[in-house]
Amino acid sequence: MNERGASTERNSALWGTGGRGGDRSSVLWGKGGRGIVVTVLALALMAPVAATADPGKNASTPIANNFIAPSLLNAKGKVDVIVQSAGGVTDANAKMTGLGVFQKDIKQLALIGAVEATVPASQITKLQGVPGITVTPDASVKVSATSSTQLWPWDSGNALLWNGDTTYYSKSTPTIAVVDSGIQNRADFGSRLLASVNLSTIPGNDSMDDQRGHGTFVAGIAAGAASDLAGAAPTAPLVSIKVIDANGQAKTSDIITACQWILDNKAKYNIRVANFSLHSSYATNFYRDPLDQAVEKLWFSGVTVVAAAGNYGTAAGPSGVRYSPGNDPFVITVGAVDLGSSFWSFDDTVPSWSAYGYTNDGFYKPEVAAPGRYMVGPIAPGSAITTLKPANMVGTDRIQLSGTSFSTPVVSGTVAQMLARHPNWTPDQVKGALMRTARRVLSNPRAAGLGESTASRAVVSASTPNPNLGLERFVSTPAGATLPAFDSAGWAGAAKSSMSWNSMSWADQSWSDMSWADQSWASMSWADQSWSDMSWADMSWADMSWADSAQEDAAEGDSASGGDGVPATAADVAAAQTDPDLAVPDVVPAPASLLP
Repeated sequence: MNERGASTERNSALWGTGGRGGDRSSVLWGKGGRGIVVTVLALALMAPVAATADPGKNASTPIANNFIAPSLLNAKGKVDVIVQSAGGVTDANAKMTGLGVFQKDIKQLALIGAVEATVPASQITKLQGVPGITVTPDASVKVSATSSTQLWPWDSGNALLWNGDTTYYSKSTPTIAVVDSGIQNRADFGSRLLASVNLSTIPGNDSMDDQRGHGTFVAGIAAGAASDLAGAAPTAPLVSIKVIDANGQAKTSDIITACQWILDNKAKYNIRVANFSLHSSYATNFYRDPLDQAVEKLWFSGVTVVAAAGNYGTAAGPSGVRYSPGNDPFVITVGAVDLGSSFWSFDDTVPSWSAYGYTNDGFYKPEVAAPGRYMVGPIAPGSAITTLKPANMVGTDRIQLSGTSFSTPVVSGTVAQMLARHPNWTPDQVKGALMRTARRVLSNPRAAGLGESTASRAVVSASTPNPNLGLERFVSTPAGATLPAFDSAGWAGAAKSSMSWNSMSWADQSWSDMSWADQSWASMSWADQSWSDMSWADMSWADMSWADSAQEDAAEGDSASGGDGVPATAADVAAAQTDPDLAVPDVVPAPASLLP
């Protein structure tokens, strides 16, 4: 579908303990030694049927075969099942009588002489011994043999979620909105690219094509599904919102319009994640910045906003995170990790160009980091980046790039995986679980915030503390308004009168066993000394580069590492599947929100 915009937990019984060299160990997860056991949700082999009946008619002689998938007999709540009958669809339909299902809710599958319905699990036993039927789960369909030759998905834990029982909720994976230069539709995305809209008002940027190439790459890292180059969430649908032109520029007002489009269409497309691999071109306070205000509207409306920290860091020390939307205290801001040359953490570093430190308002950023250097992903052939960086091309339609732009979609895909399993989680809960399960980066750890995002842990986090608790008491819906807003004056007054105003965010017991206590996040999350540099009076806009402009966030000057990024070896894959710091529990229980 194309649309056109108007011009205008650690030391616990759950995870266990044990020992393995400690390369990936942390206080949070302990030193475990249990390898991952991936249980594949597969259909059992069915007993052969002696005869085949017309699927639309009843067989004159029912076949005395009966099979019910064992998992259904042990299920709780309600289950989606497919009932096949040797007597055809009419007979299959008749077998649903007395199972607590209304006829209007039964789906006819005449092609295979079957019906589908959602049935109370307690009723399944009534089908035992009924001749001529086969009852199996209406199992979710997942990407076949999803894998990647790149190291980053294994290091981040995303690869451990692609195949097997942990993808059970993949059919409810929410949509990721990519606000960027557009997405070229290709086999990597297929029908999962639900909509494309061009909201750019920059002259000459009226094509639906990804003329820059940046958006297609970002989308590939977030949700690509190539068999050898899968993204963080290869079952996630996408919507493409084009605001960036061929030169990597966008108007801030167009990005704000994109936020409005997401709000207007979030129910239609089930948009729960918004990826912003870009930043504004001027530094200001978050409570004044119009783009910050726009992304906060998304956050308060249930859309988790993931933003790049920026690539203006230096080797000299903290650069601060000065530009919207990454400077906004509510959103998840992502820094970059260089994985070095191995799976193990001892050689992981934060590249000097990955921005970190305090915002103009004293909030520490980023909260987490993710792989972002020497990433290989899809690119629109002939787009501007392919011309700018020909040495980085991998074949004709893939490229190697670096930047917090590409760490950001790793986290966006991880968030989609989290919400697929916990659809009732709020953006604050997602952020808390993501922060709480991050693995500490050993080299210059503060540059990575709380550490590296760990998808395989975040999706099963038993705790979702709210890191924005201190701020939320200043969020309310003004009289006559339809959306909540942040009371900046009220916050400023509270912050001025009490420098410990934000301590409530970290008082919750669920933060008490955090691995990153060494990081002292409770003390560094907000710095009162920054107030000496803040001006609550009207600020000067003299340092603005453009009157209304933003830009993509790629580290265009980063040299190639050889063209093929950081490839994963067989040893890397084996290590990822046995590393206790990444291991997914053998059984991921259905969240209470999905049970009746």
